[in-house]
Amino acid sequence: MSHKKNSSHPGDHEQSENKKTAEMKTQKTPNEDALFSEENMNVKESGRKYASAEVKDASKKEDTYSKLESDLHQANDRTLRALAELENYRKRVARELDDMRKYANVDLIRDMLPVWDNMGRAIEAVEKTHDAQSLIDGVRMMHEQFIRILKQHHCERIEALGQPFDPNIHEAISQMPDAGQSPGTVLYESQIGFKLYDRVVRPTQVVIVAPENK
Repeated sequence: MSHKKNSSHPGDHEQSENKKTAEMKTQKTPNEDALFSEENMNVKESGRKYASAEVKDASKKEDTYSKLESDLHQANDRTLRALAELENYRKRVARELDDMRKYANVDLIRDMLPVWDNMGRAIEAVEKTHDAQSLIDGVRMMHEQFIRILKQHHCERIEALGQPFDPNIHEAISQMPDAGQSPGTVLYESQIGFKLYDRVVRPTQVVIVAPENK
Protein backbone atom coordinates (compact mmCIF):
# COMPACT_ATOMS: atom_id res chain seq x y z
CA MET A 1 0.00 0.00 0.00
CA SER A 2 1.38 3.32 -1.09
CA HIS A 3 1.21 6.63 0.90
CA LYS A 4 1.16 10.20 -0.64
CA LYS A 5 3.66 12.51 0.81
CA ASN A 6 2.77 16.08 1.64
CA SER A 7 4.87 18.16 -0.74
CA SER A 8 4.23 21.52 1.02
CA HIS A 9 7.25 23.12 2.56
CA PRO A 10 7.21 25.02 5.85
CA GLY A 11 8.61 28.08 4.07
CA ASP A 12 5.75 28.11 1.62
CA HIS A 13 3.29 28.27 4.45
CA GLU A 14 5.11 31.24 6.00
CA GLN A 15 5.13 33.12 2.70
CA SER A 16 1.39 32.48 2.31
CA GLU A 17 0.72 33.88 5.77
CA ASN A 18 2.79 36.98 5.07
CA LYS A 19 0.95 37.55 1.80
CA LYS A 20 -2.40 37.30 3.54
CA THR A 21 -1.24 39.76 6.23
CA ALA A 22 -0.08 42.23 3.59
CA GLU A 23 -3.35 41.94 1.72
CA MET A 24 -5.27 42.49 4.92
CA LYS A 25 -3.16 45.59 5.67
CA THR A 26 -3.73 47.08 2.23
CA GLN A 27 -7.38 46.12 1.98
CA LYS A 28 -9.78 48.96 2.96
CA THR A 29 -13.13 48.57 4.49
CA PRO A 30 -16.15 50.35 2.99
CA ASN A 31 -16.21 52.72 5.96
CA GLU A 32 -12.62 53.68 5.43
CA ASP A 33 -13.26 54.43 1.76
CA ALA A 34 -16.22 56.62 2.67
CA LEU A 35 -14.23 58.52 5.24
CA PHE A 36 -11.35 59.03 2.81
CA SER A 37 -13.70 60.23 0.09
CA GLU A 38 -15.45 62.64 2.48
CA GLU A 39 -12.10 64.00 3.67
CA ASN A 40 -11.06 64.60 0.07
CA MET A 41 -14.32 66.40 -0.58
CA ASN A 42 -13.82 68.56 2.50
CA VAL A 43 -10.31 69.44 1.39
CA LYS A 44 -11.53 70.31 -2.10
CA GLU A 45 -14.41 72.36 -0.70
CA SER A 46 -12.03 74.19 1.63
CA GLY A 47 -9.75 74.87 -1.32
CA ARG A 48 -12.64 76.23 -3.38
CA LYS A 49 -13.83 78.41 -0.49
CA TYR A 50 -10.29 79.75 0.10
CA ALA A 51 -9.84 80.49 -3.59
CA SER A 52 -13.25 82.15 -3.73
CA ALA A 53 -12.41 84.20 -0.62
CA GLU A 54 -9.14 85.32 -2.18
CA VAL A 55 -10.95 86.39 -5.35
CA LYS A 56 -13.59 88.27 -3.35
CA ASP A 57 -10.91 89.92 -1.21
CA ALA A 58 -8.95 90.99 -4.27
CA SER A 59 -12.11 92.32 -5.90
CA LYS A 60 -13.04 94.17 -2.70
CA LYS A 61 -9.59 95.71 -2.47
CA GLU A 62 -9.78 96.78 -6.10
CA ASP A 63 -13.21 98.35 -5.54
CA THR A 64 -11.94 100.14 -2.43
CA TYR A 65 -8.92 101.48 -4.30
CA SER A 66 -11.09 102.67 -7.18
CA LYS A 67 -13.46 104.40 -4.75
CA LEU A 68 -10.58 106.06 -2.90
CA GLU A 69 -9.06 107.21 -6.17
CA SER A 70 -12.41 108.62 -7.28
CA ASP A 71 -12.89 110.39 -3.93
CA LEU A 72 -9.40 111.86 -4.19
CA HIS A 73 -10.09 113.26 -7.67
CA GLN A 74 -13.38 114.74 -6.49
CA ALA A 75 -11.69 116.28 -3.43
CA ASN A 76 -8.99 117.81 -5.66
CA ASP A 77 -11.64 119.24 -7.97
CA ARG A 78 -13.55 120.73 -5.04
CA THR A 79 -10.35 122.22 -3.65
CA LEU A 80 -9.43 123.81 -6.96
CA ARG A 81 -12.95 125.24 -7.36
CA ALA A 82 -12.87 126.57 -3.79
CA LEU A 83 -9.48 128.23 -4.37
CA ALA A 84 -10.73 129.79 -7.60
CA GLU A 85 -13.87 131.08 -5.89
CA LEU A 86 -11.79 132.46 -3.01
CA GLU A 87 -9.48 134.28 -5.41
CA ASN A 88 -12.47 135.76 -7.25
CA TYR A 89 -13.96 136.82 -3.91
CA ARG A 90 -10.72 138.53 -2.89
CA LYS A 91 -10.55 140.41 -6.16
CA ARG A 92 -14.19 141.47 -5.88
CA VAL A 93 -13.72 142.67 -2.29
CA ALA A 94 -10.56 144.55 -3.28
CA ARG A 95 -12.46 146.33 -6.06
CA GLU A 96 -15.33 147.17 -3.73
CA LEU A 97 -12.95 148.53 -1.07
CA ASP A 98 -11.15 150.60 -3.68
CA ASP A 99 -14.47 152.05 -4.86
CA MET A 100 -15.50 152.77 -1.27
CA ARG A 101 -12.26 154.65 -0.64
CA LYS A 102 -12.58 156.65 -3.84
CA TYR A 103 -16.24 157.56 -3.41
CA ALA A 104 -16.52 157.66 0.39
CA ASN A 105 -17.08 161.45 0.39
CA VAL A 106 -19.73 161.54 -2.31
CA ASP A 107 -22.60 162.11 0.15
CA LEU A 108 -20.69 164.81 2.02
CA ILE A 109 -19.77 166.63 -1.18
CA ARG A 110 -23.36 166.36 -2.44
CA ASP A 111 -24.62 167.93 0.80
CA MET A 112 -21.99 170.68 0.64
CA LEU A 113 -23.00 171.84 -2.83
CA PRO A 114 -25.95 173.95 -1.53
CA VAL A 115 -23.45 175.88 0.61
CA TRP A 116 -21.46 176.52 -2.53
CA ASP A 117 -24.59 177.72 -4.28
CA ASN A 118 -25.46 180.09 -1.42
CA MET A 119 -21.96 181.52 -1.41
CA GLY A 120 -22.31 182.38 -5.07
CA ARG A 121 -25.71 183.98 -4.51
CA ALA A 122 -24.41 186.06 -1.56
CA ILE A 123 -21.49 187.36 -3.59
CA GLU A 124 -23.79 188.17 -6.50
CA ALA A 125 -26.22 190.03 -4.22
CA VAL A 126 -23.48 192.13 -2.63
CA GLU A 127 -22.06 193.03 -6.02
CA LYS A 128 -25.47 194.30 -7.09
CA THR A 129 -26.63 196.09 -3.93
CA HIS A 130 -23.32 196.86 -2.17
CA ASP A 131 -25.16 196.07 1.06
CA ALA A 132 -22.70 194.87 3.69
CA GLN A 133 -25.46 193.69 6.02
CA SER A 134 -26.81 191.39 3.33
CA LEU A 135 -23.33 189.90 2.99
CA ILE A 136 -23.09 189.38 6.74
CA ASP A 137 -26.51 187.74 6.87
CA GLY A 138 -25.63 185.49 3.92
CA VAL A 139 -22.35 184.39 5.50
CA ARG A 140 -24.08 183.70 8.82
CA MET A 141 -26.71 181.60 7.03
CA MET A 142 -24.04 179.61 5.20
CA HIS A 143 -22.15 179.03 8.45
CA GLU A 144 -25.26 177.58 10.11
CA GLN A 145 -25.98 175.46 7.07
CA PHE A 146 -22.44 174.15 7.09
CA ILE A 147 -22.73 173.14 10.76
CA ARG A 148 -26.00 171.29 10.06
CA ILE A 149 -24.42 169.37 7.20
CA LEU A 150 -21.51 168.30 9.39
CA LYS A 151 -23.92 167.06 12.05
CA GLN A 152 -25.80 165.06 9.44
CA HIS A 153 -22.52 163.24 8.74
CA HIS A 154 -21.85 162.69 12.46
CA CYS A 155 -19.15 165.35 12.58
CA GLU A 156 -19.70 167.67 15.53
CA ARG A 157 -17.96 170.62 17.09
CA ILE A 158 -15.77 170.02 20.15
CA GLU A 159 -16.97 172.33 22.87
CA ALA A 160 -14.21 173.81 25.02
CA LEU A 161 -15.04 177.28 26.35
CA GLY A 162 -15.35 177.32 30.14
CA GLN A 163 -14.53 173.60 30.42
CA PRO A 164 -11.49 171.99 32.04
CA PHE A 165 -8.63 171.43 29.62
CA ASP A 166 -8.63 167.91 28.14
CA PRO A 167 -5.49 167.01 26.19
CA ASN A 168 -7.42 164.31 24.33
CA ILE A 169 -9.62 166.85 22.54
CA HIS A 170 -7.98 170.21 23.23
CA GLU A 171 -4.69 171.74 22.17
CA ALA A 172 -3.37 174.46 24.49
CA ILE A 173 -1.52 177.19 22.59
CA SER A 174 -1.22 179.64 25.46
CA GLN A 175 -2.13 180.28 29.08
CA MET A 176 -3.17 183.39 30.97
CA PRO A 177 -3.72 184.20 34.63
CA ASP A 178 -7.31 184.60 35.75
CA ALA A 179 -8.19 184.92 39.40
CA GLY A 180 -11.86 184.26 38.75
CA GLN A 181 -11.46 180.73 37.31
CA SER A 182 -9.65 177.55 38.24
CA PRO A 183 -6.27 176.83 36.68
CA GLY A 184 -6.60 174.74 33.52
CA THR A 185 -10.00 176.15 32.56
CA VAL A 186 -10.39 177.09 28.88
CA LEU A 187 -10.61 180.89 28.48
CA TYR A 188 -10.69 181.25 24.70
CA GLU A 189 -11.12 179.12 21.59
CA SER A 190 -8.71 180.19 18.87
CA GLN A 191 -9.69 177.43 16.45
CA ILE A 192 -12.76 175.22 16.62
CA GLY A 193 -12.13 171.47 16.65
CA PHE A 194 -14.33 168.67 15.36
CA LYS A 195 -14.75 164.97 15.94
CA LEU A 196 -16.26 162.27 13.73
CA TYR A 197 -18.25 159.92 15.95
CA ASP A 198 -15.75 159.38 18.81
CA ARG A 199 -12.59 160.13 16.80
CA VAL A 200 -11.00 163.57 16.93
CA VAL A 201 -10.67 165.03 13.44
CA ARG A 202 -9.04 168.22 14.73
CA PRO A 203 -8.55 169.29 18.35
CA THR A 204 -9.81 172.68 19.50
CA GLN A 205 -6.97 175.15 19.98
CA VAL A 206 -7.48 176.89 23.29
CA VAL A 207 -6.05 179.37 25.76
CA ILE A 208 -6.24 178.15 29.34
CA VAL A 209 -6.00 179.65 32.79
CA ALA A 210 -2.44 179.58 34.02
CA PRO A 211 -1.64 177.87 37.32
CA GLU A 212 -1.36 180.12 40.37
CA ASN A 213 2.12 181.50 40.94
CA LYS A 214 3.05 180.51 44.45
